[in-house]
Amino acid sequence: MRILLVEDDAVLRDVMLRSLADAGHRVDVSANVEDADHLWRVQPFDAVLLDLNLPATASPTSGLASGLTALRQARARGDRTPVLVLTARGRTEERIAGLDAGADDYLGKPFDLAEVEARLRALVRRAKGTEDIVLLGQLKLDRKARRFSTASGPLDLPAREFEVLWELMSPPGRTVSKRALSDKLSSFDESLGDNALEAFISRLRKKLAGSGAGIRTLRGIGYLLEAEV
Repeated sequence: MRILLVEDDAVLRDVMLRSLADAGHRVDVSANVEDADHLWRVQPFDAVLLDLNLPATASPTSGLASGLTALRQARARGDRTPVLVLTARGRTEERIAGLDAGADDYLGKPFDLAEVEARLRALVRRAKGTEDIVLLGQLKLDRKARRFSTASGPLDLPAREFEVLWELMSPPGRTVSKRALSDKLSSFDESLGDNALEAFISRLRKKLAGSGAGIRTLRGIGYLLEAEV
């Protein structure tokens, strides 16, 4: 998953960043409401982890005063990215405000990092209509374990090939544009070009041979993961 982590506590932010990155996620981080709003507008994310109590650096005319206002503005412009808000434990009014503003779930601080990832998986699964176990031919994706396998055993993939296949299988049978895949795999410092993406697709096709699942190119549109006859 590509995740936006918005947290102004440097220690907590770094711990969460390492935990999510170690679990294989791509994470963009922000420490204030203005940067968070900018990232949220220009980059598609699978989920947002949002601290409601953020320092505001934006101009008064922007209307940005907290994580709560950034969330409200995102929902007002039609952004439906799943949002898990982080609140101070025992602050019931914060949780209610976050949910009323459009958050999908909340966690009170302090929290267990394993629970953060579990809740993110649940939110994204609900948003995309996918299950923890996805099967296509002999190809299997176990979302909880973050593992692909075929009849011959585990399918070990480099990180970016893994993310490409994950996206194509979320769920399978839908067309994914080149732009969407590139956005998932690019960072703000490094953009993934078409040639690199096509190289990932080519290597994945070879590794899926005999699995009963194949990647079809829809010229000018994108890619489709489907069962092979």
